[in-house]
Amino acid sequence: MEPFELPAGELRLRPWQDDDGPAVWAALQDPAIRLWNGAGSTSPEDVAALLARRADWSAGGHASFAVTDAAGGALLGSISLHSIDPVQGDAEIGYWTVPADRGRGVAVRSVVAVCGWAFPALALDRIELLHAVGNPASGRVAARAGFTCEGRLRRSYRYGDGVKHDELLWSRLSDDPAPVAG
Repeated sequence: MEPFELPAGELRLRPWQDDDGPAVWAALQDPAIRLWNGAGSTSPEDVAALLARRADWSAGGHASFAVTDAAGGALLGSISLHSIDPVQGDAEIGYWTVPADRGRGVAVRSVVAVCGWAFPALALDRIELLHAVGNPASGRVAARAGFTCEGRLRRSYRYGDGVKHDELLWSRLSDDPAPVAG
């Protein structure tokens, strides 16, 4: 799979670039991002390695985008469709938003755009979204993006604090109704 840009109204989802490193490093200084999405957050060199992995879609296991403002190009967040399983028609989705742009629907619009592309383009049937119970903002994103909460996974993932947290499992199926814009 080759990286490409995905328009999303006022947002632009584009492949990661080497020069995104400083903006990502700055975003990763936010305690919430470090806690819930801290992979690659220990040094600028780790960020560079993370961006190199996210820019390489050649294995087909993920499609990772920088979420930017379509007008000015400022980095607003990150979204990745990962764990893509073409045999089962399944994938997972994850994201983060910079603190200054939270509460503006950036994550919701990004998730809706990626799902809208991925279901038909990759012939997916199911996309899962998991988040720590202690991160209710991600639950609000999931609900607004048309996902259904299926249950709680006990001590299922070790987050940036080194503790295994319970997670909520959400899914969106290819034939679920599209979320209502807004």
